[in-house]
Amino acid sequence: MRHLFFAILLLASACIAENVCAKEAGASQAQPPKTDWRFQFGISVGSPTPLAVTAGVGYQSVIFRLQGMGWRNGTDDYWTNFRGGIAWTFLRELPFNLDLGIGGGYAFAEAPNGYHKALNKANNATYVYPYNYEETLDLSLEATVHFYGIFTQVSAPVCYFMGNKEPAILWRAGYMFKI
Repeated sequence: MRHLFFAILLLASACIAENVCAKEAGASQAQPPKTDWRFQFGISVGSPTPLAVTAGVGYQSVIFRLQGMGWRNGTDDYWTNFRGGIAWTFLRELPFNLDLGIGGGYAFAEAPNGYHKALNKANNATYVYPYNYEETLDLSLEATVHFYGIFTQVSAPVCYFMGNKEPAILWRAGYMFKI
């Protein structure tokens, strides 16, 4: 809990510092006005699930992003993932920018297990589940780096509310269109 408090304090301090610098830079340069709204759409690969569709909406330097997807191949062979987060964008006027924020997500996956099926068949009874499964629900600190549409996202979970497998770091990499 102490780490979460310090992370929020650090994020708030950075947001205030960027606002002060942006106001000073804006006062010294006269540029045509730009819209404050921005939209993002993309696709990414990573963990805990292999593929996700991403959408984001932002106002000025704040961005809210959702990502998720699911796939089903049959009984006991599917996965799903949903994540969402809110972040503050640094250097958003440049082709390279950085988002720092907080997010959360849920992931669930089941996959057939041939060894378990064979064990159950050999004993003519169900002693073990005929599949492997993984399930997590977490709250995490997130950092996303963008460079001309290509992005990488690293999430460090600070709290797991549920899960039978708790990975230390979650990551994603992909491409995002910005409007």
